[in-house]
Amino acid sequence: MRRHERPRILLDPPPYPSRRRGRGSRRHERPRILVITGLSGSGKTHVARALEDIGWFCVDNLPTALMPPFAALIRRSPELHRSGLVVDIREPGFLRQFPAVYRGLKAKGVEASLLFLEADEAALVRRFSETRRPHPLAMNQPVIEGIREEREALRPLRKMADLILDTSHYTVHRLRDYVREHYELRSSATPLVVAVMSFGYKYGVPSEADLVFDVRFLPNPNFVPRLKRLTGNHASVVRYLRREKETKALLSRLEAFVGWLLPRYVREGKSYLTIAIGCTGGRHRSVMIANALGAVLGERGQTVRVYHRDLRLA
Repeated sequence: MRRHERPRILLDPPPYPSRRRGRGSRRHERPRILVITGLSGSGKTHVARALEDIGWFCVDNLPTALMPPFAALIRRSPELHRSGLVVDIREPGFLRQFPAVYRGLKAKGVEASLLFLEADEAALVRRFSETRRPHPLAMNQPVIEGIREEREALRPLRKMADLILDTSHYTVHRLRDYVREHYELRSSATPLVVAVMSFGYKYGVPSEADLVFDVRFLPNPNFVPRLKRLTGNHASVVRYLRREKETKALLSRLEAFVGWLLPRYVREGKSYLTIAIGCTGGRHRSVMIANALGAVLGERGQTVRVYHRDLRLA
């Protein structure tokens, strides 16, 4: 076993962490283990690094047989009460042993959750090409064959996951922010953080979205020559869309609906909510609406983060 030195990316318990407590109550928290697995090249190392940066203790490539003793250790060690384990197909016998061992963790008095990271073939091939590292299952065959073989082998584990995160469109920085937003210990004074994300349907619906709103019915600035090369961040595009009655009606209803939902999510104990706004390419309409919704929520005192997933691709 080797202590994780500055590697992978992690996440929290079942899709949403339970309500967070202040730092003063950490000793009384139930021990928590976030098990991170998934496809090679999907970002497990970056997740672990990000977790370590916010105070988690992370171990990379822990042998499956040592997971139960590790769980026993963290029950006795308050400083390890938030721990992340990166486990994957590099370990011989991993696929055979892991399911039973993981299920056993949940019966040992720890809050265990499983995060599964994946990405599409194009993204994984590009990442292996950029890093020049061999795929663990492609020592004697093309990388694409190793990727496909691993994806098929991990299907049973994917079905066990509490959260599946597709990192195809994530930069290292965005992935780090995602981990911080979901797993950093926060004061009870800020029980819910809202992320408002614009995206393009042509690039796929975000897997991490809790609420998805399709705004493709709005007039498309892409067909207006003077606006085509601009984005929803530009004032002229904003003015064009805000002149439309449907834009005003949408924003009015969207703001009211989300405003009605948020207190109920807080009451349920959610600490993070992702709202995705989609148009065709993620360049004009979704960007403008996401900015407008984020601004309104911020004015109401809500902790909110707005980002545009596909703006650089459109």
